[in-house]
Amino acid sequence: MAVDLLGPAEIRDLAARLGVAPTKKLGQNFVHDPNTVRRIVTTAGLTGDDVALEVGPGLGSLTLALLPVAAHVHAVEIDPALAGALPDTAARHAGPDAARLTVHQADALRITAAELADPAPTALVANLPYNVAVPVVLHLLAALPSLRHGLVMVQKEVADRLVAGPGSKVYGIPSVKLAWYARARAAGKVPPNVFWPVPNVDSGLVAFTCREPPRSDVPRKRVFAVVDAAFAQRRKTLRAALAGWAGGADRAAAALTAAGVDPGARGESLTVEQFAAIAASAPEAAAGAQ
Repeated sequence: MAVDLLGPAEIRDLAARLGVAPTKKLGQNFVHDPNTVRRIVTTAGLTGDDVALEVGPGLGSLTLALLPVAAHVHAVEIDPALAGALPDTAARHAGPDAARLTVHQADALRITAAELADPAPTALVANLPYNVAVPVVLHLLAALPSLRHGLVMVQKEVADRLVAGPGSKVYGIPSVKLAWYARARAAGKVPPNVFWPVPNVDSGLVAFTCREPPRSDVPRKRVFAVVDAAFAQRRKTLRAALAGWAGGADRAAAALTAAGVDPGARGESLTVEQFAAIAASAPEAAAGAQ
């Protein structure tokens, strides 16, 4: 049986039947264009062995496109009404493929590997709520070592930040932290008119492939503490920006020099490898605080 994808009329009818209205609080913008969800699944490059993790499935548009392609789909939905309705939507529109769906009524920012263990997800494919997109991606990459790759749809401005490289005007904390886990690239733009309600911004697709961290000899939390401090005041030199982290500007300068980084540089010019090197050369006070 071919999967019956949801169009604009089906989306609105289903929402009306469930008494569901999209809320800004949950960042809900439901995709109602079958071509867009097909494009997302194709661009995600799923194989028959992949176990897909979808966050914020909403009314099920993308879920239905994932079911025929993936070995299994974990759908994590925080809204109880939407989570409760999704299995029935899958059964009515996806036929036998619905058996490959597991719905978790949970907060994606708190979900654990243990909750998604059978089978463990290998690919994150999601239309992420705008208001929590970056924290969700970073939490899942930290919590789910089984993830190998993914494709997420986020606000275009957020997509640009996630894939930015050193020297870019939008390079910052999300760029560096995602680079710790994965290689990311822009995978296309999505117009507002494929959503209900229609957002006032474009969306962007971000594809990523997971990799080993740049260094194994320094804890991630310590590296991220350096990143947070470096970008807290973007106009400051690293010598000044890392003074609080290092226990003084002179100690920060010493750590930077030991890492081969110019103390007069700014955070937006550094690679994730350089941030890791700074963390590795941390003064005892800074290292012990992490």
